[in-house]
Amino acid sequence: MTIAVGAEAPDFELPSSTLENDRPGKKYRLSDYRGQVVVLCFYPLDFSPVCSTENACLRDDLKGLEDAGARVFGVSVDSHWTHLAFARHLSLAYPLLADFHPKGAVADKYGLYLQDKGFTSRATVIIGKDGRVSWVKVQGLGEARSDAEILEAVRALG
Repeated sequence: MTIAVGAEAPDFELPSSTLENDRPGKKYRLSDYRGQVVVLCFYPLDFSPVCSTENACLRDDLKGLEDAGARVFGVSVDSHWTHLAFARHLSLAYPLLADFHPKGAVADKYGLYLQDKGFTSRATVIIGKDGRVSWVKVQGLGEARSDAEILEAVRALG
C-alpha cells in the first residue's frame, strides 16, 4: 500500500550519482534534510523512454522547484554507476539515488516497489519540513508526471 499523506517519511541512506573522490556513490540520508521540503521522484529505470523524457523535463523545471524551497532527488533501482551515466547523458543537476541493494528496499518502505516487475512505480512523494509526507501521486508506468502539479504542491507548503 502506498504511503499515506501525514505519515512519517521512512528515513533512508542511499548512494547516488553524485561524485565523491572521483567516483559516484556519495550517500544521501533523508533525515539530513529535515527542515527542508524534499521531493522524491521515484521512477522505474534509467534510459527508458518515459523516464528519460520526464527526467529531462524535471531538469528544465528544477530552478522553479528549488526557488520554491524544494530539494529534489530521483530514486530508482538502478546502480549509482548507471545513475551517473544517465545523469551525464541528460545533464541532470539533482542527485539520482540508487535503491539497488537490497533491490527496491526504500521504495518498498514507501509502498512503491513493484515486486512482480522488479522496479519502482512512477510516483512523486513530497515530504514537508516536519518529515511527514505532505503529497503523493502515483502515475501509470507509461505516464509522465506533471512538474507544474509538483511545483503547485511544493508552493502550497509555503
